[in-house]
Amino acid sequence: MDATPRRVVAVLGTLDTKGREVAYLADAVRRQGQVPWLIDIGLRGTPSVAADVGRDEVARAAGTSMAALEAEERTEAMRAMGRGAAALLAALHRRGQLAGVVAVGGGKGTWIATDAMRALPLGVPKVMVSTGVGRDMRALIGSRDITLMPSIADIAGLNRITRPILAQAAGSICGMAAAAAEPSPSTGPAIALTMFGITTPCVLRAQELLEAHGYETIVFHANGMGGAAFEDLIEEGLIGAVLDITTTELADELLGGVCSAGPHRLEAAGRRGLPQVIAPGALDAVNFGPPETIPAPYEGRRFVRHTPVVTLMRTTAEENVALGAIMAGKINAARGPVRVVIPAGGFSAYDGPGEAFYDPAADRAFIAGLQGALDWRVAVAVRPEHINDDAFAEALVAALADLLAGTAPAVAGVPRASEEGKEVS
Repeated sequence: MDATPRRVVAVLGTLDTKGREVAYLADAVRRQGQVPWLIDIGLRGTPSVAADVGRDEVARAAGTSMAALEAEERTEAMRAMGRGAAALLAALHRRGQLAGVVAVGGGKGTWIATDAMRALPLGVPKVMVSTGVGRDMRALIGSRDITLMPSIADIAGLNRITRPILAQAAGSICGMAAAAAEPSPSTGPAIALTMFGITTPCVLRAQELLEAHGYETIVFHANGMGGAAFEDLIEEGLIGAVLDITTTELADELLGGVCSAGPHRLEAAGRRGLPQVIAPGALDAVNFGPPETIPAPYEGRRFVRHTPVVTLMRTTAEENVALGAIMAGKINAARGPVRVVIPAGGFSAYDGPGEAFYDPAADRAFIAGLQGALDWRVAVAVRPEHINDDAFAEALVAALADLLAGTAPAVAGVPRASEEGKEVS
């Protein structure tokens, strides 16, 4: 790696099976004025073109050797090559030599390349040309800013389809590298908010108020990937405070919905000691696909067809008690100041008078489950508004302002109440 040019675009591929195509991509990067740096992530066959970083070096970066990997089961060998490529890319990035990374691959190459890309921080340009685009690739891209390009045809030769696709990938990564070099006007940590379609009015009003006071805000869509990105960026130190309005991903994790952010949602801010205000936004809803995809045990439940491809299921009182206890456990572990603000008038656009999910008893069950498990030192306000009322958004921002100003009491000794319309601070 000592001979690496000052700044490069890393080009990844399996040079035993995709050598011609990867070399064409590297040449296209060069024609765009960037310096390609070819990394071989192949496992078995003989490379058909020369690499700047051979597979032996990739294996060494993973703490192993190609000889050892030949004896490994294929998936374990793939994991090792992903780790090795990740280590090499991270080293280039630390030295300021990485302008971006682009890869081309089928199933195996896509897995290894995206595994390596996920090790890079937000903002480093990443482009993956893959035969797998069109399938659910969430496991491959995670919460990272990886741009996916479908190869259309299989990556098996250069022809009237693959040539322009690879040339466009080169243009994409080079353009992204140039854009990434521009200085960002943002300084200091931002305030993160979480939003879903059915909590949008609340979040937009809160964002408006925060930005009017000079705060930079970042809104994350609480669709699973968004919640995972929210947690990851908190861990990376890019977030200074949290207004976690839409915690619906907890319901999907508990009940098998398609928008789970994993078991560690609602933990990063507490672990880092950030000020956070939390609401049960959209916890009345669990996300599934079209009606025919809903699991059989949920037959007969209350549903709303949110879009042609999204069906929402209403959570029950029993489920809400469990969700309250789950949320309380995560909040109790927080190292920083926390306030919980609950809209007794409804948790989402579908949970209001006359709406399909309106169920005050189920909402009260959540409040009871939360309060029954929550540490007594955590301040809770149960407010009369619906979540999408402006007054509720204003209460959320006021609570966060108190935490940011250091005026929130360290211990809230006032007993909490779950009655609708009664505010507790």
